[in-house]
Amino acid sequence: MKSDEFWDQFLDIIHSKLNDISYTTWFKDITLESKSQNHIIINVGNTFRKKHITAFYMDLIEETIDSLTDNNYTFEIICDEDKVSKIETPIYKEEEEIILPKIKDTKSNLKPEQTFDNFIVGDSNRFAQTVALSVAEQPGKLYNPLFLYGKSGLGKTHLMNAIGNYIKENSNKSVLYVRCDEFINDFTQLNNRHGEDNLEAIQEFKNKYRNIDVLIIDDIQLFRGASKTQTEFFTTFNFLHDSGKQIILSSDSSPDDMNYLEERLKTRFAWGLQANITPPDYELKVKILKNKVIGTEVGNLIKPEVFDYIANNCESDVRHLEGAINRLLALTAMYSPKEINLEFAQENLKEDFNSSMYITNNVTKIQKAVAEYFDLTVDTLKSKKRVANINNARQIAMYICKMTTDETIEKIGREFHRDHSTVIHACEKIDEELKHNEELKQQIKEIKEKIAN
Repeated sequence: MKSDEFWDQFLDIIHSKLNDISYTTWFKDITLESKSQNHIIINVGNTFRKKHITAFYMDLIEETIDSLTDNNYTFEIICDEDKVSKIETPIYKEEEEIILPKIKDTKSNLKPEQTFDNFIVGDSNRFAQTVALSVAEQPGKLYNPLFLYGKSGLGKTHLMNAIGNYIKENSNKSVLYVRCDEFINDFTQLNNRHGEDNLEAIQEFKNKYRNIDVLIIDDIQLFRGASKTQTEFFTTFNFLHDSGKQIILSSDSSPDDMNYLEERLKTRFAWGLQANITPPDYELKVKILKNKVIGTEVGNLIKPEVFDYIANNCESDVRHLEGAINRLLALTAMYSPKEINLEFAQENLKEDFNSSMYITNNVTKIQKAVAEYFDLTVDTLKSKKRVANINNARQIAMYICKMTTDETIEKIGREFHRDHSTVIHACEKIDEELKHNEELKQQIKEIKEKIAN
């Protein structure tokens, strides 16, 4: 069997035995490094993927290779770094799971609609999504605790629910998701009860937070000022961790920046893995918006420039993005327009963008900011000169004007001494380049920050 044919069949079999999320994350991008007479080398790309595949998928790979070959093949898993150094990644042995008696079932509190399947992945959250899936596949085995952090509205809660839902769907493990304030309230109530009533409350508290396999606590920055609760959480954390149970936490900042936390808690948070989720870039914002309307009748009415307009005006918050598109959909249902174009979006989303540069921008301000950024004068920017650097700056200025103001194409053209077709061409050109030109993305980001200041 030829190597290409062997590899295609190998991936097909692997795919048939895994769900789409696991296959895409761990196997889709791996390559066949070499296939000799009796030895196969598989390159999985990076050390992170190698560690996970080596720990949990070796039997599956061996079975698949055996099913495709008549010879007694051996195989080896490598990553790109192995080509430079010969350091081998150790195979992790699975630890024996500690089984605790179940006193009573607890509600998971999970949001069933938040899964890995509908979590939109981009450069800003790819690492967090990958480690979240690895925890979901092998809870308590790899990264314990898993600590997700980043500003509000970037998808931490979605990922935590996705982990919990995956575990519930693919195992019989018990999962509990709570916000930190619920943990604080539950503990505080213990102090308001006395005697036998208090003993019963303590037992209920322990049953809820210790008699589980996976504990997910969201927004632990709420521990600020709750020193007694931190002490109780320290005890709960130790009990679960020592029992081999998975702990997943989230916060708006990294543990190192949480000066209000007890040092012993910060130390334990560092035992596992910390994953930062940063604000989405332009491409991810557009993907999120399009995903909200994909397959709907309304989705077919939305013009591409509407997605661009919303993505450019919602700077960093996924919730803001979703709120803007939801408002647009509600208004569409009310007014039933034949199409949802840029003019319709600008007119009806003013309230959503009233704290962004949409309100404060005007063409003159944008021209000045772009000219200064590229070390030009506004007169040069508006001139008939078609030198490459001037023309590029002019097109960027037109694009920002179109995306962040409510001026018509004709008005923007007049401000640059151009007709409307030139503005349209400029915007289409910049829009296309943004799909692959990282330098251009950074330039526009910096110009917009300059305008906002």
